Amino acid sequence: MTADNTAGAAAAPAAPAPDPDPDEAQRAIEYCYEQGWSDGLPLVPASKPLVEEFLATTDKDPGEIIGSLEQLGRDCTVYLAAVNAAMAGCRPEYFPVVLAAFEALMRERAARGGGFQSTSGPAPLIVVNGPIRQQLGFNTAGGAFGPGFRPNMTIPRAIGLMVRNAFGIHPHVFEQATQGVPGRWSICIAENEEESPWEPLAADGGVTGGVSAVSATLTRTMEFVDNRHAPDPEDVLRDFQDTISRIGSQIFPKSAVALVLCPEHAQMFASAGLAKADVQNWLLERSGRTVGEFRRAGKAEVTSRRFGPPGAAGAGHDDGPPRADEEFHPILSGPQSIPIIVAGAKNAAISMVVRIFGEWSGTSVPVGEKK
Repeated sequence: MTADNTAGAAAAPAAPAPDPDPDEAQRAIEYCYEQGWSDGLPLVPASKPLVEEFLATTDKDPGEIIGSLEQLGRDCTVYLAAVNAAMAGCRPEYFPVVLAAFEALMRERAARGGGFQSTSGPAPLIVVNGPIRQQLGFNTAGGAFGPGFRPNMTIPRAIGLMVRNAFGIHPHVFEQATQGVPGRWSICIAENEEESPWEPLAADGGVTGGVSAVSATLTRTMEFVDNRHAPDPEDVLRDFQDTISRIGSQIFPKSAVALVLCPEHAQMFASAGLAKADVQNWLLERSGRTVGEFRRAGKAEVTSRRFGPPGAAGAGHDDGPPRADEEFHPILSGPQSIPIIVAGAKNAAISMVVRIFGEWSGTSVPVGEKK
């Protein structure tokens, strides 16, 4: 064969790939349901070549254990994480973020200690910082908590499938949520760093220099603070204070919240000369209710050192004298109990108070890139 013929043969078009078989795809999806792997939504069948694409994005060994629940005697490996990330609909390039998010979540004492099995049914809140936000197409602006963006939706779903399939935590079995949190495995936001006046959350968690990083904690509820008219930043802070201090959500003497501030509120505070620490300290001093208000709401036990149903082991009041009704009971324990995130669009001055299940670890995890 001549060189020209060889070149011509090399340039010949490849045979077209056969059209996908939708019936075969449906059978594979139904098979996943039959095995009990699904969270209720269709899964992407995780073929061996697809899982290998995920594993190729990390230097970690497939057999490395990345999370354990000692109370259940169960572990999650890198390989199981890859399988579940594939089934969740992630692209392979999302996998380093999945691993970082899972590590950040496993640093939470509440997550390791039974949070996934709690009657509260807490939802992981995953926050992404750094250039990976643009590289992977995260939503960094309006509708931060909503659908419509593949990485924002599939990465937390991957975490939920890992908890289900690696740890065996299924509803009505190990998962004992009374009602649970809407969107339990779908909360992943990318911080709006471009419109934030402060350092990103990852810097508060120890990852500085604009490095891509993930932070995570468990949440119980989310409540709007819609204040688009007050010109005085202290009035807006009082609105946050009132929301944080709502008695209905309090079950322990101390609690933690995250503030997810819209750009308007964050910029208002910064323009008034307030740093994140100033906002945190203002709320630390003032968030709470009087002992009498707790008592009248049927929650006198919240103001004691120990809390539980009447007669339960460990339940009871302080050993000291009864507290006067007018005594103020602060509910936040320290600055670490109020992480501040800037997210969403600059269009309506609506922020969020996110109630944390336990307390944020205060650490963020860099996104590992294959070397």
